[in-house]
Amino acid sequence: MARPEKEATVAELKEKFSRAQAVVLTNYRGLTVAEMTELRKKLREAGLEYKVAKNTLTRLAVQDFVGGGLDAYLPGPTGLAFSYNDPVAPAKILSDFAKTHKALEIKAGVLENKVIDAAGVKALAELPPREVLIAQLLGVLQGPIRGLVTVLSGPQRNLVYALDAVRRQKEAAAG
Repeated sequence: MARPEKEATVAELKEKFSRAQAVVLTNYRGLTVAEMTELRKKLREAGLEYKVAKNTLTRLAVQDFVGGGLDAYLPGPTGLAFSYNDPVAPAKILSDFAKTHKALEIKAGVLENKVIDAAGVKALAELPPREVLIAQLLGVLQGPIRGLVTVLSGPQRNLVYALDAVRRQKEAAAG
């Protein structure tokens, strides 16, 4: 690869790392062309990008973001899955794919410019979907409000019960 091409690749990788919320590094050695095509298709359908780059160029590109934190994970062939919207998506898709395709190995990840190891990526993959987390948060936020409404409506409810009991007593006495 000529020097201008290398510089262009490093610049492209820097741009991708600067926009990405999460990046997952994989070792794809042993996957067939059909399996790689299937993996790329799954990632593309989720709005993710998968790029294979030389480790030296990747190392140069990430210096501004994570320093030398990824150096230990760069030996061997490395594929990079970039997510610009959902930081959990690449971890989920790649973990699911690795379960059925043993040749795919998750090396590490970068989440908000911090390096996480393969165990961290797998833990990230086990998180519930974003919508479920939002629903759980809303449930937690609604709890105190619901309790306050219940407490404040208690006296009115008790008044209604008391008035109903008085009405029943008067009907029983008259009848």
